[in-house]
Formats: sequence, C-alpha cells, structure tokens
Amino acid sequence: MAIEVMTDQGVGGLSLGEVARRMGMRTPSLYVYFGSKNAVYDAVFARGWRAIHERMTPLYAGVQDAEDLPAYFLETGRAFVGWMLAHPAQAQLMCWRVVPGYEPSPEAYEPAVAVLASAQASFQELQVRGLFRPDCDPEALLRTWTVLTTGVMTQQLANAPNQSFDEGVFTATLPDLVSMFLTLYGQPVRPRSKGKP
Repeated sequence: MAIEVMTDQGVGGLSLGEVARRMGMRTPSLYVYFGSKNAVYDAVFARGWRAIHERMTPLYAGVQDAEDLPAYFLETGRAFVGWMLAHPAQAQLMCWRVVPGYEPSPEAYEPAVAVLASAQASFQELQVRGLFRPDCDPEALLRTWTVLTTGVMTQQLANAPNQSFDEGVFTATLPDLVSMFLTLYGQPVRPRSKGKP
C-alpha cells in the first residue's frame, strides 16, 4: 500500500496516515508494524532490491555461457532498466535521493550490495575468460556499467515517464551504450590467421 501512496503522491510525499486509511486502519495501528516512516521506506527499498536480485541473478549466472557480449549486456541492461521503469516509485527511492534525510539502514541495503556483488563477479568471470581487457579494473567496469544503466533509467523516468521501454527515446540508446562500453573495455577480436594454400 505504501508503494501505491508513493506512486500517487510522490516518494517524498508518503503519508503513513494515508497508508493506514487505505488499509482500513487507524494510523497508530500502523506503528505496530513499522516504528517510523523511515522503516516503511526501508521496507520498500529492500523489497525493490530483493526483486532486482531475483531478476538479475539468473542472468549473471548465465555469464558462464555468454559468447555474444553485445547480446548478453543488452539483455542484462534491458532486464534492469525495464524493471525500474515498471516500478517508478521504488526506482526513485532505490536510485535517487528523493527523501530528505532518509538513508537506508544497513539491513535494507544488503540486497543492493548483493546485486552489485553478483554483477562484479560476472565481470570478473568475463575478464578471466579473456572477453574483457586484462588491465581493466573490475570496480571501474562495474561503476561504468551502473552509470550507463541507471543513467538510461533516470533520463527515461525524468523526461518521458509515460513511454514504454520499447517506445522510450532514452531506452533506445541502450544498444549504442552497450557498444560503447564494450569498445572501451572489451578485448579486441583478433582476426583468424589464414592457413597457407
């Protein structure tokens, strides 16, 4: 119910009174479950990152078999950005600083850390397999990739929130951004040597 209120009234406009009203209870009764508004934000934040973790884990695990890097990164990028666009209120809380004074608790932040760790492990696996340049810093790979994907999501939500992923003017840039990312970090493809006739 909190997500519905955040969607209707803005993430920073969350009112526990309105949440209680929509749930058919008095506001003090809500405090039996949540000690504060920040506790509600924590629950929404953690729930969102757990959903992302569940969505992305099979894709990151699939890195073992990934041969077509543009297709692999386009798929993972679409999965992440697509989920965020489908859940805009949660996305704002998870990726933007929209609530003055709110910082997720360490417990709420754990699923986000798990997502980043899975992504970094997939990059390291690609580097071990020789698909990324050996001199690449895995942290730089992760940082650049998150800037690209969250940047696409941010531009789409901020400037064209009513467009679907497939119709989005900013999501349409994802293939080019993947290409740029791989041009910068990917291992150059060596031409096959031709045998003597």
